[in-house]
Amino acid sequence: MALAYSEKVMEHFGNPRNVGEIENPDGIGEAGNPKCGDIMKIYLKVKGNVIEDVKFKTFGCASAIASSSMATELIKGKTIDEAWDLTNSAVAEALDGLPPVKMHCSVLAEEAIHRAINDYREKHGLDLVPMKNYDDEHEHAPCAV
Repeated sequence: MALAYSEKVMEHFGNPRNVGEIENPDGIGEAGNPKCGDIMKIYLKVKGNVIEDVKFKTFGCASAIASSSMATELIKGKTIDEAWDLTNSAVAEALDGLPPVKMHCSVLAEEAIHRAINDYREKHGLDLVPMKNYDDEHEHAPCAV
């Protein structure tokens, strides 16, 4: 079964932005899903409460890589609080949509960013923001699709 991806998903999959790792990051967050095998790791560099740089490493399908790329683009230059407000729906919308069975990829991006922000908050003695339950909110398809 071939999935219909938007041109924007294919553009971010073929030319992902912000790929890599930040040396001595201010925050690191990782999210993964054992059902599909996608794993995302987000690195933050924060200066004056603003995300100065963000990088990602993702093992996964086209949707997972495109979601990671778009999510990093959407939070770069934002304050920590503004970045926290990024939702998986906003990531999917910015990509001109994801197939329903691939919406979990945008959920992983949101979760990895939240974990990175809470890692930053913990390192700076700030209160952690409660994480929501990201378990299986959406249908899943294997990464090979």
